[in-house]
Parts: sequence; structure tokens; C-alpha cells
Amino acid sequence: MAVCARLCGVGQSGGCRRRGLEDGEEDEVRIEAGPAHSGPRGPRTLLQLPPEILVEIFSSLPGPELPSLAQVCRKFRQILNTDTIWKRRCKQEYGVCENLRKLEVTGVSCRDVYVKLLHQYRHILGLWQPDIGPYGGLLNVVVDGLFIIGWMYLTPHDPHVDEPMRLKPVFRIHLMERKSATVECMYGHKGPHNGQIQIVKKDEFCTKCLQTDYHRMSGGRQEEFRTWLREDLGRTLEDIFHEHMQELILMKFIYICQYDNCLTYRRIYHPLSQPDDLLCPGFFKGTYGSHGLEIVMLSFHGTLAKVTKITGDPNVPACQQTLEIDLTRPVQLPDVEHLRNFDEMSRLVLDVQAQIHREQRLTGSDEEDGREVAAVRGEPGRPLLPVKRPEDKDANKVGAEENDEQEAPAHSFVLPDGVTARSEEYPRSCKMCFYGTGLIAGHGFSSPERTPGLFILFDEDRFGFIWLELKSFSLYSRMRDKFQRADAPSQAAFDEMLQNMQSWTT
Repeated sequence: MAVCARLCGVGQSGGCRRRGLEDGEEDEVRIEAGPAHSGPRGPRTLLQLPPEILVEIFSSLPGPELPSLAQVCRKFRQILNTDTIWKRRCKQEYGVCENLRKLEVTGVSCRDVYVKLLHQYRHILGLWQPDIGPYGGLLNVVVDGLFIIGWMYLTPHDPHVDEPMRLKPVFRIHLMERKSATVECMYGHKGPHNGQIQIVKKDEFCTKCLQTDYHRMSGGRQEEFRTWLREDLGRTLEDIFHEHMQELILMKFIYICQYDNCLTYRRIYHPLSQPDDLLCPGFFKGTYGSHGLEIVMLSFHGTLAKVTKITGDPNVPACQQTLEIDLTRPVQLPDVEHLRNFDEMSRLVLDVQAQIHREQRLTGSDEEDGREVAAVRGEPGRPLLPVKRPEDKDANKVGAEENDEQEAPAHSFVLPDGVTARSEEYPRSCKMCFYGTGLIAGHGFSSPERTPGLFILFDEDRFGFIWLELKSFSLYSRMRDKFQRADAPSQAAFDEMLQNMQSWTT
């Protein structure tokens, strides 16, 4: 009745009704006649509408509501078998743009695709983080043609941080017959093979390979190790021999191989954007000393910017907050010649740290968001202007001119002598610099501590961090990949996810 009322535009007392009928008798859904008028009279029931109009009406309704509509009457059930309705739902709700006519060869209808594939597995679409010990990862589950595919994002080969991400299929789901969808594991080098997917609970699912022999190579573990080095890390045994990283990389390979049978994934969200953010939040890839490139997530929280590891290493695992930037603590860099002196740059950062400690003793507060400390200095919570984004240029001209006048001028930048970097290809000018802290730890996340450093905003898509204690530089570059069904439903949901992430690796 509720569905009838929505279609008729009247309530239960408005005349829309269903009658109990004997077998073979036609159901009837009536529309009460309006005020008397002259001229030709239209249909008095929905059943009198032409089938093509009913198909058009039903095609505009959300797919999950159509099964209820099928219970209204026999004619509705028959019309809902029209593939045109389900083809439109597949396209509008899941972006399927393939020619669905080729399904007729296999006897699979558009309704089967919607009900048994897209709707059934809708809960696993979006971004996920695999539970692979300290290493983590980023999985994007998308509708790709007539498949649902889980793509694992791999960083560019070290140290080319500005290059695009590499994608590797982990599993796929498709309809081979009318009965049910088929899950296939894509891991290994022998092609797709049988797998399973189980939704454990909300925002968590598991995959299981049923033919792990497809993961093995004829040359044994040594051939598998060489292939993994070449394809996943872009290195050879000779490379890691010269870098003295054999033990570290071999340990990572063995650790990951333990999970080639079954993996658990937990949902993560793309951070929400606010108008006054310093730059667009999102996912970046960055350099981490001997550990190579890792994926991180930049998000904003009042006067703080946080950088969380999506992939990790044996020292600082995935899900930990690697950087914390105080946006109320700008650092004015000296000219390039003085900036080359590490002691001069270090003094600027340590002076800010000492100021923070003095203010904390004065206020007796160690508030995370820094608002109380800012109030003592007589400063507003966020005194700094956001960097103008490319899309802002197409806004109204007045706003663009104001942004041009207020945008911070570029400042020449060079790394201080003695600071190590994975590559010398870093920007030579920056917009702003801020005081921040970075998380360092021993092997196995032992003795973790936050140490001071300098956050450098180069542009909308790149930032860097100088770790004072390590005398090293990390460069981060934005991932330009487009993610669907990845936005957090609310800021509260994102904050809860961020808080829960820390417990996943502890």
C-alpha cells in the first residue's frame, strides 16, 4: 500500500486500494477521479496506463524498492521482468555502461546482474585496508564493466614519488550463470581461480583463495621472490645487496606470503574537505628512508593537520599517525644561503618547540587542538589563508582576484646540508612552513616517540617533512586516482574510523 500511495500521490484514504481476488481475476489499482470536467477522460487505474509508461515509471524508482512493487499485482510483476528497467538501474546506481545485450548469450539478464551481483555485493564497494601486519595497503573495490574488481594500489617504484600509482587486481566477481555470482582470486601468475568472499560484519569482509597452488611458481620461493621484487618493488637482488636491505625486504616477502590464502579488509574513508583547509585532504605517496615509498592520508582537524599511514613498515606500522602539524605555528624560513645550514634550520624549529613548552606550563594545558595555547598568544584558531586550488580559478572573478592578492608568495627552498633524501628531484620553492612532529620507533614499533620537524607546503599536490632527529627528508605527492563510494558519511564517522585504525595494529 505504501508503494501504491507513492505512485498515486495520495494517502491510504485517497482511494488507492487493492482487492483480494480469485485466481485468474485481474488485480486493480484505482486512482480516484478528480473534479468533474469536460473533455476526454484519462485512465482511472494504473493498470490502464500503457505498459511503456509503466516501464518508464518503474525505471525511475530505486532498485531496492522494486521487489515490494512486484507484490502489488500480477501485471506489475510481469512488467518488472522487463530488462529495460534493470538496465537503467544498473547504469544509474552502479555506473554500468557496458552493452548488456551480450548477456543474452549466457542467459543472464540485467535483472540477474543487478540482484545477484551489484546489489548483493554493494557492501564491499569502496576503499579498504588489508590486515597484513604492519604493512597494510589500499584496496579499491569498484564496478568495472560487468565485473566487481578489487584493485590493490601499489606505490610507484622508489624513489619516483610523482609517478602514478600501479594497480594490481586481487579478486573479481562476475556472473557466469543465472544461479549465483562467481568469486575468483587473481593473485599469482596462473590466471583467475576459485575464491570466496565473506562479509564478516559491517565495514569488514574476508577473502579466501581455494586454490593456493595457483600462487606457486615452478622455480620455488626463490623465483617467486625475484618476481615479487621486480613487479612490486621494481628492484633486483643486486639492488638490495648494494643497499644492505636483504633481511628487511626478505622478511616483508615472507610476511606477505603468509596471507596469500585468506585476508581481512576493513573499510576506510576518503577524508572530508572543508573550505578553510590548507589544501585538499586525501591520499598521498611519500618517501620513508630505506623503507621506500608508502601511502599516507592527509586530514584536517581544527588547527591540526594529521598524516596517517595507510601502508607501513616494521618500524612504524600502518594506521599510525606518522605526522602531526600545528597550523598555528608557522615557521619563517631564512634565505637560501642560511637555509643550507642545518643548525640554523634546526634552531628555528626547536625555538617553536620551546615556545610551546613554555605556553603549556603557563596555561597548565596540553590540549590536542591547540586552541587554548593560541588564545594565550592572542591569535585566532586558524590565522592562515588556504592555498588557492585550481578549481577556484573558475569561480567568480572578484573572488579569484581576492585570492590572488592574499595567496602566500613562493619562497625559495633548498634542503639543508647533511639532510638525506631519496631523490634530489624535490621542488625548489614552497608556499608555507609549519612546526610539526613525526613518529619514529625501533624495529617492531618499539619505543615510539614524537620528534620535532618542519612541514613544508610546496603546492596543492606536494608537501614535505624534515625529520630533525633523523636528518632526513620525506617528499609526499598526491594520488590523482578517482575513488567512488569512498567519502565518509559524516565528519563524526571519519573521526571514529581514524580512532579505530590505531587499534587495528596494536
